[in-house]
Amino acid sequence: MLTLYFSATGNSEFVARVFSKQMGAVCLSIEDNANFMQTINAHDTIAFCYPIYGSRVPRNMREFVAKHRCAINGKKIIIFATQGAFSGDGARVFTDMFERGAMKVIYAEHIKMPNNICNTPILRNTPILGEPSDETVRQQFKKAEAKIIRICKDIKNGIVKKRGFAIFAKLIGNIQGLAWQGSSKNIAPAKLSAEGMVKKSVRIHKNCTACNLCVNICPVKNFRNENGTIIPQGNCIICYRCVNRCPQKAVTAMGIHLRPRWQYKGALQREDAYNVHRVY
Repeated sequence: MLTLYFSATGNSEFVARVFSKQMGAVCLSIEDNANFMQTINAHDTIAFCYPIYGSRVPRNMREFVAKHRCAINGKKIIIFATQGAFSGDGARVFTDMFERGAMKVIYAEHIKMPNNICNTPILRNTPILGEPSDETVRQQFKKAEAKIIRICKDIKNGIVKKRGFAIFAKLIGNIQGLAWQGSSKNIAPAKLSAEGMVKKSVRIHKNCTACNLCVNICPVKNFRNENGTIIPQGNCIICYRCVNRCPQKAVTAMGIHLRPRWQYKGALQREDAYNVHRVY
């Protein structure tokens, strides 16, 4: 078994690594320097793990799948979608990138994880999706770990579950998804979709020290240092890694340029407890 994941701030990486440890699976980030075509071909079952953006698969994961689709075809597939709230069919939409019958989904599940959107007023101040306390993060990670262990028992016992595949779930997912990406079958976002428009929404504030952290950690290489000035390249996927990790809180995204009052570092705070996270 092989696990492939994209994780912006550590939530999906946590899920991927706990699952892989339980199942004895090889675990790789799609950002790793690996021969993915060869690795995928060498495994019969592939687990994919990613965060949900607007009830859709992140663009860089869609691009990864498109590049390796021929190797993924015919495999048994497990899908994990991490989310801060109900996403409808966040796991099911992964299958829209393939022809009907191209794969066999043996498990699909949504896993609630802490909120990492720290500079959007609607989300950062609400009781449900606001700044998560250390205890909230600890409890959510514990619940996620317990859920993953139950999932692994199901898979080992041949139990099949497909969260998000019901008609109602698809309807709820499309309410957000069509506005965010357009059709879930497309790799590139629709021209007038929210995902397409926010690609150029990143702003670097004047207190930036050009430390190059954002340049080094961005999963889609959206930053360049030009003579000591950090310049966004118009390719943002709104993963919020840079917003949450910038030491000066100088990066804002989503077209909302309130600098964050807090930054999500929950995955890193759990490093001692779980010892599974990469420090970005």
